Amino acid sequence: MRAIEAAAPKLGVQLTPARAPDPEEIDNAISRFVEGPNGALLVQPGPSLTVYRNQIALSAARHHLPAIYPDRSYPADAGGLMSYGVSILDLYERAAKYVDRILKGAKPADLPVEQPTKFDLVINLKTAKALGITIPQSLLIQADEVIE
Repeated sequence: MRAIEAAAPKLGVQLTPARAPDPEEIDNAISRFVEGPNGALLVQPGPSLTVYRNQIALSAARHHLPAIYPDRSYPADAGGLMSYGVSILDLYERAAKYVDRILKGAKPADLPVEQPTKFDLVINLKTAKALGITIPQSLLIQADEVIE
């Protein structure tokens, strides 16, 4: 969040942070982002939001709000504009390799701590078109998946 807050003024973006509300308040909280001009939703990763990812995605779509999600587990067919985040599949594969090494006798304390190295970018062109947003070709080329 600190990186986003530092970058926003340089990009001419005004942030309106919102904490994860109770499930009953999600739709109301998301509707407030529509009130201002050029509103959008940037969902940060976190367990409390992941639990309600379907509800968040459906609410953003209902309010015609461009939404960017932290990973591809948020349903693109619910109308999310894009997602960018750590590749969950890559993390599972890496975890399996750690388990394999431990089962073969490696001591967990001797295994290195690794940072994620693979990130997924998914762009939903169907949503972009519905919102009147043109996605630059340079970004589409970088996408791991483009939903048309």
